[in-house]
Amino acid sequence: MTQTAIITGASSGIGAAAATLFLDAGYAVINISRRPCPVSGVTDFCGDLSDPKSVEQLASSLSLRLKETKPASVSLIHNAALMLKDTADRTDDASLANVLQINTLAINSLNRELLPLMPSGSSVLFVGSTLSEKAVKGAFSYVVSKHAQLGMMRATCQDLMGQGIHTALICPGFTDTEMLRNHIGQDEKIIEAISSMNSFGRLVEPEEIARLIFWAHINPVINGAVLHGNLGQVEH
Repeated sequence: MTQTAIITGASSGIGAAAATLFLDAGYAVINISRRPCPVSGVTDFCGDLSDPKSVEQLASSLSLRLKETKPASVSLIHNAALMLKDTADRTDDASLANVLQINTLAINSLNRELLPLMPSGSSVLFVGSTLSEKAVKGAFSYVVSKHAQLGMMRATCQDLMGQGIHTALICPGFTDTEMLRNHIGQDEKIIEAISSMNSFGRLVEPEEIARLIFWAHINPVINGAVLHGNLGQVEH
Protein backbone atom coordinates (compact mmCIF):
# COMPACT_ATOMS: atom_id res chain seq x y z
CA MET A 1 0.00 0.00 0.00
CA THR A 2 1.23 3.47 -0.85
CA GLN A 3 1.17 6.54 1.33
CA THR A 4 -0.88 9.49 0.12
CA ALA A 5 -0.65 13.26 0.53
CA ILE A 6 -3.73 15.35 -0.26
CA ILE A 7 -2.82 19.03 -0.60
CA THR A 8 -5.23 21.87 -1.22
CA GLY A 9 -3.81 24.70 -3.27
CA ALA A 10 -0.83 22.75 -4.63
CA SER A 11 -0.97 24.70 -7.90
CA SER A 12 1.73 27.12 -6.71
CA GLY A 13 3.80 28.34 -3.77
CA ILE A 14 3.96 26.31 -0.57
CA GLY A 15 1.52 23.72 -1.88
CA ALA A 16 3.54 23.00 -5.03
CA ALA A 17 6.74 22.81 -2.98
CA ALA A 18 5.12 20.35 -0.60
CA ALA A 19 3.84 18.27 -3.52
CA THR A 20 7.40 17.96 -4.84
CA LEU A 21 8.74 16.92 -1.44
CA PHE A 22 6.08 14.26 -0.83
CA LEU A 23 6.49 12.90 -4.37
CA ASP A 24 10.24 12.62 -3.89
CA ALA A 25 9.56 10.64 -0.70
CA GLY A 26 7.46 8.13 -2.64
CA TYR A 27 3.97 9.36 -1.77
CA ALA A 28 1.03 9.47 -4.13
CA VAL A 29 0.15 13.18 -4.22
CA ILE A 30 -3.26 14.70 -4.95
CA ASN A 31 -3.74 18.41 -5.60
CA ILE A 32 -7.08 20.10 -4.89
CA SER A 33 -7.35 23.50 -6.56
CA ARG A 34 -8.85 25.35 -9.51
CA ARG A 35 -5.58 25.10 -11.44
CA PRO A 36 -3.49 21.98 -12.04
CA CYS A 37 -0.28 21.46 -10.12
CA PRO A 38 2.82 22.17 -12.26
CA VAL A 39 4.70 19.28 -10.66
CA SER A 40 4.84 16.18 -12.86
CA GLY A 41 3.35 13.11 -11.21
CA VAL A 42 0.71 14.89 -9.14
CA THR A 43 -2.93 13.87 -9.61
CA ASP A 44 -5.23 16.89 -9.96
CA PHE A 45 -8.73 17.02 -8.54
CA CYS A 46 -9.69 20.43 -9.91
CA GLY A 47 -12.55 22.33 -8.32
CA ASP A 48 -13.51 25.56 -6.63
CA LEU A 49 -13.17 25.65 -2.83
CA SER A 50 -15.26 28.83 -2.76
CA ASP A 51 -18.28 26.86 -4.02
CA PRO A 52 -19.84 24.50 -1.44
CA LYS A 53 -21.27 22.25 -4.16
CA SER A 54 -17.86 21.94 -5.80
CA VAL A 55 -16.31 21.11 -2.42
CA GLU A 56 -18.95 18.45 -1.86
CA GLN A 57 -18.13 16.88 -5.24
CA LEU A 58 -14.39 17.02 -4.52
CA ALA A 59 -14.86 15.40 -1.12
CA SER A 60 -16.97 12.63 -2.65
CA SER A 61 -14.38 11.95 -5.38
CA LEU A 62 -11.55 11.90 -2.84
CA SER A 63 -13.55 9.56 -0.63
CA LEU A 64 -13.92 7.11 -3.51
CA ARG A 65 -10.19 7.36 -4.24
CA LEU A 66 -9.26 6.51 -0.66
CA LYS A 67 -11.71 3.60 -0.59
CA GLU A 68 -10.20 2.24 -3.80
CA THR A 69 -6.51 2.73 -2.99
CA LYS A 70 -6.62 2.08 0.78
CA PRO A 71 -3.37 3.98 1.47
CA ALA A 72 -1.19 3.02 4.41
CA SER A 73 -1.37 6.60 5.65
CA VAL A 74 -2.76 9.94 4.51
CA SER A 75 -1.46 13.44 5.09
CA LEU A 76 -4.37 15.83 4.57
CA ILE A 77 -2.79 19.26 4.16
CA HIS A 78 -5.09 22.28 4.25
CA ASN A 79 -2.96 24.84 2.44
CA ALA A 80 -5.29 26.77 0.11
CA ALA A 81 -6.27 30.25 1.26
CA LEU A 82 -7.79 33.52 0.14
CA MET A 83 -6.40 36.83 1.41
CA LEU A 84 -8.23 40.09 0.79
CA LYS A 85 -7.33 43.67 1.59
CA ASP A 86 -10.10 44.61 4.01
CA THR A 87 -10.79 46.17 7.40
CA ALA A 88 -13.17 45.56 10.28
CA ASP A 89 -15.21 48.68 9.53
CA ARG A 90 -15.60 48.08 5.79
CA THR A 91 -15.90 44.33 5.21
CA ASP A 92 -19.28 43.28 3.86
CA ASP A 93 -20.83 39.96 4.89
CA ALA A 94 -20.49 38.40 1.44
CA SER A 95 -16.73 39.04 1.30
CA LEU A 96 -16.21 37.67 4.80
CA ALA A 97 -18.32 34.63 3.97
CA ASN A 98 -16.25 33.95 0.84
CA VAL A 99 -12.98 34.01 2.78
CA LEU A 100 -14.42 31.82 5.52
CA GLN A 101 -15.74 29.36 2.92
CA ILE A 102 -12.29 28.82 1.43
CA ASN A 103 -10.21 29.13 4.58
CA THR A 104 -12.42 27.28 7.09
CA LEU A 105 -15.67 25.76 5.78
CA ALA A 106 -14.03 23.87 2.92
CA ILE A 107 -11.63 22.41 5.48
CA ASN A 108 -14.55 21.23 7.58
CA SER A 109 -16.23 19.64 4.55
CA LEU A 110 -13.10 17.75 3.53
CA ASN A 111 -12.36 16.65 7.09
CA ARG A 112 -15.90 15.38 7.63
CA GLU A 113 -15.74 13.21 4.50
CA LEU A 114 -12.14 12.01 4.65
CA LEU A 115 -11.22 11.60 8.32
CA PRO A 116 -13.30 8.40 8.74
CA LEU A 117 -11.27 6.85 5.89
CA MET A 118 -7.82 7.85 7.16
CA PRO A 119 -5.89 5.08 8.92
CA SER A 120 -3.72 5.32 12.00
CA GLY A 121 -0.45 7.03 11.13
CA SER A 122 -2.19 9.77 9.16
CA SER A 123 -2.10 13.51 9.81
CA VAL A 124 -4.27 16.58 9.37
CA LEU A 125 -2.05 19.61 8.86
CA PHE A 126 -3.30 23.17 8.67
CA VAL A 127 -1.14 25.79 6.94
CA GLY A 128 -1.98 28.83 8.99
CA SER A 129 -0.01 32.03 9.28
CA THR A 130 1.73 34.30 11.72
CA LEU A 131 -1.72 35.92 11.65
CA SER A 132 -3.24 32.83 13.27
CA GLU A 133 -2.08 34.28 16.59
CA LYS A 134 -1.75 38.01 15.97
CA ALA A 135 -3.18 40.67 13.67
CA VAL A 136 -2.14 43.44 11.32
CA LYS A 137 -4.10 46.24 9.69
CA GLY A 138 -5.82 45.69 6.38
CA ALA A 139 -6.32 41.91 6.42
CA PHE A 140 -9.45 41.58 8.56
CA SER A 141 -11.14 38.54 7.01
CA TYR A 142 -7.84 36.67 6.59
CA VAL A 143 -6.92 37.25 10.24
CA VAL A 144 -10.35 36.06 11.36
CA SER A 145 -10.11 32.90 9.25
CA LYS A 146 -6.57 32.07 10.31
CA HIS A 147 -7.50 32.44 13.97
CA ALA A 148 -10.38 30.04 13.26
CA GLN A 149 -7.94 27.51 11.79
CA LEU A 150 -6.03 27.49 15.08
CA GLY A 151 -9.23 26.55 16.91
CA MET A 152 -10.08 23.95 14.28
CA MET A 153 -6.68 22.31 14.62
CA ARG A 154 -6.88 22.14 18.41
CA ALA A 155 -10.48 20.87 18.42
CA THR A 156 -9.65 18.28 15.75
CA CYS A 157 -6.73 17.08 17.87
CA GLN A 158 -9.06 16.49 20.81
CA ASP A 159 -11.79 14.83 18.77
CA LEU A 160 -9.32 12.37 17.18
CA MET A 161 -7.79 11.20 20.46
CA GLY A 162 -6.98 7.50 20.32
CA GLN A 163 -7.31 7.18 16.53
CA GLY A 164 -3.61 7.53 15.72
CA ILE A 165 -4.16 10.64 13.59
CA HIS A 166 -2.24 13.74 14.60
CA THR A 167 -2.70 17.42 13.85
CA ALA A 168 -0.59 20.56 13.71
CA LEU A 169 -0.84 24.17 12.60
CA ILE A 170 2.13 25.35 10.54
CA CYS A 171 2.45 29.14 10.69
CA PRO A 172 4.64 30.61 7.93
CA GLY A 173 5.97 34.13 8.21
CA PHE A 174 6.30 36.32 5.11
CA THR A 175 6.83 33.69 2.42
CA ASP A 176 7.77 34.37 -1.19
CA THR A 177 4.54 33.20 -2.81
CA GLU A 178 2.22 34.38 -5.53
CA MET A 179 -0.42 35.23 -2.92
CA LEU A 180 1.94 37.48 -0.95
CA ARG A 181 3.24 39.30 -4.00
CA ASN A 182 -0.27 39.84 -5.34
CA HIS A 183 -1.41 41.14 -1.94
CA ILE A 184 1.32 43.78 -1.81
CA GLY A 185 1.03 44.67 -5.49
CA GLN A 186 4.46 43.36 -6.55
CA ASP A 187 6.01 46.37 -4.77
CA GLU A 188 9.73 45.65 -4.27
CA LYS A 189 10.05 48.36 -1.61
CA ILE A 190 7.44 46.58 0.47
CA ILE A 191 9.20 43.26 -0.14
CA GLU A 192 12.41 44.80 1.16
CA ALA A 193 10.62 46.22 4.19
CA ILE A 194 8.94 42.98 5.22
CA SER A 195 12.12 41.01 4.54
CA SER A 196 13.83 43.12 7.19
CA MET A 197 11.26 42.01 9.76
CA ASN A 198 13.09 38.79 10.65
CA SER A 199 16.58 37.97 11.83
CA PHE A 200 17.76 36.77 8.39
CA GLY A 201 16.59 39.78 6.39
CA ARG A 202 14.82 37.79 3.66
CA LEU A 203 11.52 36.20 2.77
CA VAL A 204 10.86 32.61 3.78
CA GLU A 205 11.14 30.22 0.82
CA PRO A 206 8.17 27.95 0.03
CA GLU A 207 10.50 24.95 0.14
CA GLU A 208 11.37 25.74 3.76
CA ILE A 209 7.72 25.58 4.79
CA ALA A 210 7.27 22.41 2.71
CA ARG A 211 10.05 20.73 4.70
CA LEU A 212 8.34 21.79 7.93
CA ILE A 213 5.03 20.33 6.70
CA PHE A 214 6.68 17.02 5.80
CA TRP A 215 8.48 16.89 9.15
CA ALA A 216 5.20 17.53 10.96
CA HIS A 217 3.57 14.63 9.12
CA ILE A 218 6.22 12.08 10.06
CA ASN A 219 6.51 13.21 13.69
CA PRO A 220 3.25 12.56 15.57
CA VAL A 221 4.85 13.71 18.81
CA ILE A 222 3.89 17.27 17.79
CA ASN A 223 0.16 16.40 17.89
CA GLY A 224 -1.83 19.58 18.55
CA ALA A 225 1.20 21.86 18.18
CA VAL A 226 1.61 25.26 16.58
CA LEU A 227 4.82 25.33 14.53
CA HIS A 228 6.26 28.69 13.51
CA GLY A 229 8.29 29.07 10.31
CA ASN A 230 9.19 32.75 10.18
CA LEU A 231 13.01 33.03 10.48
CA GLY A 232 12.65 34.68 13.88
CA GLN A 233 10.17 37.44 13.20
CA VAL A 234 10.69 40.81 14.90
CA GLU A 235 7.98 41.40 17.50
CA HIS A 236 6.28 44.77 17.90
